[in-house]
Amino acid sequence: MLNKIHDIEKLYEISNTIRQDIIIMLLEAGSGHSAGPLGMADVFTALYFNVINHAPENPNWPERDRVVLSNGHICPVMYATLARAGYFPVEELKTLRKLGTRLHGHPHNLALPGLENSSGPLGQGLSIACGMAYAAKMDNKNHHIFCLMSDGEHEEGQIWEAAMFAGKNKLHNLTGIVDRNNIQIDGFTEDIMPLEPLKEKYESFGWHVLEVDGHNIRHIIDACNEAKAIFEKPTLIVAHTIPGKDVSFMEFKYEWHGKPPNKEEAQKALEELRKLRTLGGKIISEHQ
Repeated sequence: MLNKIHDIEKLYEISNTIRQDIIIMLLEAGSGHSAGPLGMADVFTALYFNVINHAPENPNWPERDRVVLSNGHICPVMYATLARAGYFPVEELKTLRKLGTRLHGHPHNLALPGLENSSGPLGQGLSIACGMAYAAKMDNKNHHIFCLMSDGEHEEGQIWEAAMFAGKNKLHNLTGIVDRNNIQIDGFTEDIMPLEPLKEKYESFGWHVLEVDGHNIRHIIDACNEAKAIFEKPTLIVAHTIPGKDVSFMEFKYEWHGKPPNKEEAQKALEELRKLRTLGGKIISEHQ
């Protein structure tokens, strides 16, 4: 089982490395999504390097916690995280979206170790996670299921069917994490199809709801641990994130939802990210 990292500064170093990996992967691929993966790097770092029980050397370990990625288009952040956790060689990240790769444009769970589900069509992940959680509860298993979702995919009706199912069946072993970055491919969520009041909607379906700064790793870890301690209902964590986080010309811009950087943009992005890393604790301390 992977040893958990409790040093917050070390975790921020990992998330910065993952962001650099994402930029390099997208440049090599020439296609893919930038904003969402960069925005979720801190959440993925918290999950895979502190929160979940998993074993990269034994990906099918029965007692592992499950991470279901519903919004599969942000898979560069999952691939980079899995590689840095030891599931496959980091060098393979440069094969993203290329012929013969295991790193598909949307995840295929039979292609790569560490993937619990295939995803692409939005809105389906929570249903998959509910099935896993329901089965684990029936079998008296202790592992936890985390389902990562986008805010935009909450325009899909299937999300709400699954939310009702989880609440009705009191799936306490299920935690949903919503990337609340307020963008989707053609604009801002609240302009296209408003989601608020999101917290109250889930609560009305029988969920325990927490809201966190999706870039404060300590708070993300605390929220996940609180979710594991709730035994009477499922938990939703609304993670407020900045799309394109730490790349100045991408932040908050929905135009970067599905666009990769070109060579010049990638170079600028990497310069900004590497500068943050060299500043070390001065930057990290702002998140604590």
